[in-house]
Amino acid sequence: MFPKLILGGCYEDARGTIKYNNRFNASEIKRFYLIENKSLRFVRAWQGHKIEQRWFLVSKGSFKIQLIAIDNWEHPSKNLIPDTFFLNENQFDILHVPSGYVSSIQVLERESKLIVMANYLLGEINDEYRYDVTYFNI
Repeated sequence: MFPKLILGGCYEDARGTIKYNNRFNASEIKRFYLIENKSLRFVRAWQGHKIEQRWFLVSKGSFKIQLIAIDNWEHPSKNLIPDTFFLNENQFDILHVPSGYVSSIQVLERESKLIVMANYLLGEINDEYRYDVTYFNI
């Protein structure tokens, strides 16, 4: 399975604005949390899951998210190529990250907020992998 951008939309009239994502099926979601990086220079990388899936939704600001499909969880190739996505608050797009990927998350605007949804409860499985921010030759 590959990462997929689930396109949202926005409707505006005299009453205000409604942002929506009618294509997103939330039936697999068991928990969610919010990420707010304090610095524009800080990159939250590389963390991922062999089994667990994630969905990313920007509630404020904008983010650059890079995803790498891992070839070997114990010793991944350092030359793996990331897929890069830019998400912002103007659309209600949701980025689906299937199992088997690590991510790099960087804010592009101050006070940006990213909602992360997961299909496992915290502690339900032991499935967290982390690599140093400089591990991959990007």
